[in-house]
Amino acid sequence: MSGSMENTMETDMVAMMRRAHGHCQDPASITFSVLSLAMHFHGWLSFFITLYYKDVDIIKRLDYSSAIAVLGFSLIISILRTFDVRVEAARVMVSAPVLALVTTHVLSMLFTGWNIIACVAMGVAQLFLWARWAAVSRHPSIWKLWVVVIA
Repeated sequence: MSGSMENTMETDMVAMMRRAHGHCQDPASITFSVLSLAMHFHGWLSFFITLYYKDVDIIKRLDYSSAIAVLGFSLIISILRTFDVRVEAARVMVSAPVLALVTTHVLSMLFTGWNIIACVAMGVAQLFLWARWAAVSRHPSIWKLWVVVIA
């Protein structure tokens, strides 16, 4: 066979494989995505049923700890964004005290009941910081932030 004939056969074979692969990939991808979604939904549903059905002390503490961790991380992000902190050393200096506060709070939560007060204080501080950032920013989606802050 000549070189051009081999190239044509190879090109035809590649095109055929691409067409066959494209037809098989989409239904299989959709099927496995739906199965994955169903498994995740079942897992989360089981977790929340266990979390709120059983009144187990360790589960409550893990729930409260994760809530304060998310609030702490969000507070760090709102501070960095609001005050436009770009220098890495300054970011560490801002983040370290908040992380220390969150860690201390999680550890002290084992002995005290100040979790709601700490969560509300961090949430209110975030709202004020995001409102300030929304007031001075020229971001194109700023109206979405105002919806969240006001709601």
